Amino acid sequence: MNAPTATAHLLPEITLRPVPQALLDALAARFGAQCSTAQAVREQHGRDEGSLQAPPPAAVVFAENTRDVQDAVRLANDCAVPVIPFAAGSSLEGHLLAVQGGISLDVNRMNAVLSVNAEDLTVTVQPGITRKQLNDAIKDTGLFFPIDPGADASIGGMAATRASGTNAVRYGTMRENVLALEVVLASGEAIRTGTRAKKSSAGYDLTRMMVGSEGTLGVITELTIRLYPLPEALSAAVCSFPSVGDAVRCTIEIIQLGVPIARCELIDANTVRAVNAHSRLGLREEPMLLMEFHGSPASVKEQAETVQELASEHGGKAFEWASTPEERTRLWSARHMAYFAGLQTRPGCTAITTDACVPISQLATAVLESVHEAEASGIPYFMVGHVGDGNFHMGYLIDPASSAERARAEQLNHQLVARALRLGGTCTGEHGVGVHKMGFLLDEAGTGAVAAMRAIKQALDPKNILNPGKIFSA
Repeated sequence: MNAPTATAHLLPEITLRPVPQALLDALAARFGAQCSTAQAVREQHGRDEGSLQAPPPAAVVFAENTRDVQDAVRLANDCAVPVIPFAAGSSLEGHLLAVQGGISLDVNRMNAVLSVNAEDLTVTVQPGITRKQLNDAIKDTGLFFPIDPGADASIGGMAATRASGTNAVRYGTMRENVLALEVVLASGEAIRTGTRAKKSSAGYDLTRMMVGSEGTLGVITELTIRLYPLPEALSAAVCSFPSVGDAVRCTIEIIQLGVPIARCELIDANTVRAVNAHSRLGLREEPMLLMEFHGSPASVKEQAETVQELASEHGGKAFEWASTPEERTRLWSARHMAYFAGLQTRPGCTAITTDACVPISQLATAVLESVHEAEASGIPYFMVGHVGDGNFHMGYLIDPASSAERARAEQLNHQLVARALRLGGTCTGEHGVGVHKMGFLLDEAGTGAVAAMRAIKQALDPKNILNPGKIFSA
């Protein structure tokens, strides 16, 4: 395997494609007030939560149904102008940046629950609905959608980036939980992939191909996804450890023993201090595991007792329960705000974030070596991890005006990814490739696999209008 390239983290040189006035006029005629060229609207749709920047799109179209998406895509395709799908705007890897110009296609107004099939444990939704909106809409069914990336991301965006999050150790990722899609191709044609059946052997798996394609192969306009029964019993706990290594080794043993834990999140002492200040908590400022157990009362009790015993063997102490729904919500809300809490520890900073995932047996090596490098760098950092499935994140806090700090943080990211790949892991466990990790994808997958991806892209999108410049440069 080759080492990641030195330029893997750099934003490609931006070459904007011209957006003909005729296209803007056609969009205005077709969409009226649903199309905006206002500077503030364009700027809002030209950035995400990451640290990279690019010029805003030339216009924003607010789609309200599949026909709107088809018409916008057809008009753009006729002029060979890029289309960048937009929903919650919570991505971190530059997915929303108009790196070749074009129009932003906002699907937030497409946020309906189309049908609930409770007997089959499925729901069909439009792409703009967020995970919180969905769970609120189905709360009376006794079912829930468990994929929880932290941010209140849209379901369409979560599918496009193959997202996961805190519950993935038990419920899987979007890859396992999307059954069927409606997708608008670059030609403007709407196709359907998959069915509500739990399995199929019919032809190519177009659903899996679209999940994780980051808007480069089609615009998702409808999704059928799995639901799960709300657990009869649910309990959350926190446990502090003497070191990050002790917490990670405890996690490895929990997973290897087959304990069906629902959530197992690691936060380091830097992150604990940040969330304490941000969310007014009183957590012990030491490395900590945040855990949650789902099941029957008896199984939850058994899981919790097993984990508490394992934690004590690894130096775990202050094992505390969040027994009420209010306490659990406050605890997990604080965890979900860790990124923003970390940013507040260095006012005016930006974060260079990582997203490596390794086999569980290699987790301790990956985490501890990455922490050692971060400590030696002198750059402030924080770390969180969905360590139950081998995924962890470093946030390097830099002065955005300091090219030296950015270069050092990107070098740390470079070293972390090289380590993850060497240990049999991946450069991105859940955020996606976007712009930031294009070089790393080549190192991970190899030239042959990336060439195959390019061939699929060329076949489905010959004019390269669908979110170009993401996953691989083109």
